[in-house]
Amino acid sequence: MLEDVERWLSTRSWSVEDRPLKQLIAAKRATGSTVSVVLPALNEEETVGEIVAIIRRELMTRKVPLVDEIVVIDSGSTDRTSEVAADAGARVVHRDEILPRLPAVPGKGEVLWRSLLVTSGDIVAFVDADLKEFSADFVSGIVGPLLTDPGVDLVKAMYDRPLGSAAGQGGRVTELMARPILNMHWPQLAGFVQPLGGEYAARRSLLEQLPFPVGYGVELGMLVDALHLVGLDALAQVDVGVRKHRHQDGQALGRMSAAIYRTAQLRLARGHMIRPSLTQFERGENGFEPRTYSVDMEERPPMAEIEEYVERKAA
Repeated sequence: MLEDVERWLSTRSWSVEDRPLKQLIAAKRATGSTVSVVLPALNEEETVGEIVAIIRRELMTRKVPLVDEIVVIDSGSTDRTSEVAADAGARVVHRDEILPRLPAVPGKGEVLWRSLLVTSGDIVAFVDADLKEFSADFVSGIVGPLLTDPGVDLVKAMYDRPLGSAAGQGGRVTELMARPILNMHWPQLAGFVQPLGGEYAARRSLLEQLPFPVGYGVELGMLVDALHLVGLDALAQVDVGVRKHRHQDGQALGRMSAAIYRTAQLRLARGHMIRPSLTQFERGENGFEPRTYSVDMEERPPMAEIEEYVERKAA
């Protein structure tokens, strides 16, 4: 491990317990900062309501006014995700209603990018909507360093990721794809425990300068781009315990890995893929049958370059 990574681990890796809520509230008042929480959601009616309710109950009260707004961005759910989220107290916005002049494309990164246009917080925290046994620590943990340390611009959550009853076996794409890529090509980022984790917070002033891969490459792309833009010491991570969520099957993980590799490749060479697709196989009536999927190729530009966003900031 690089010497500066070892130093970073000792100075920029914390536990949620290091910053009690009282300290965070005092820092928030002293700095006048506002905090937005964004949940990207697609068919998450089973979990999104509880996540919203816990955040409102524990972090949006008169006694603990840590979060100023919670927004669920529905990216085309066919279940009751929007209704459940609204009933729990979130503001729900459909992806297609944001920046309608630019047709939306499928993908998590697309939703996160568009969320900047419908939130107002100086600090924006992203939380996946499929978390089970959710704790408010996931929000207070990643927001904390941004409130107390002006030198920190982006904070990732770190946690244990069980796969069923097997401890530490979640995060398969992280271990098989993302971690080797980061260690070999961006070794300064080797200290991140969960580089692909969906729970992280950043200053709006940073987010609006970053391009957003529209799909699963958004987390890796954001981490690499932030490293180049603000440097390692402006990045941090906080231990928030255990993360339980819905796991995808192996083929879905393969498609996710392809998108992440493409994101890394683009940043390594700013070139293009010879074949931007991935062929997988499923056993059918006549043996193994090929299924070919396109790999996310598009990226959204920094939000600071979007006319509507600039006008909104100026208003």
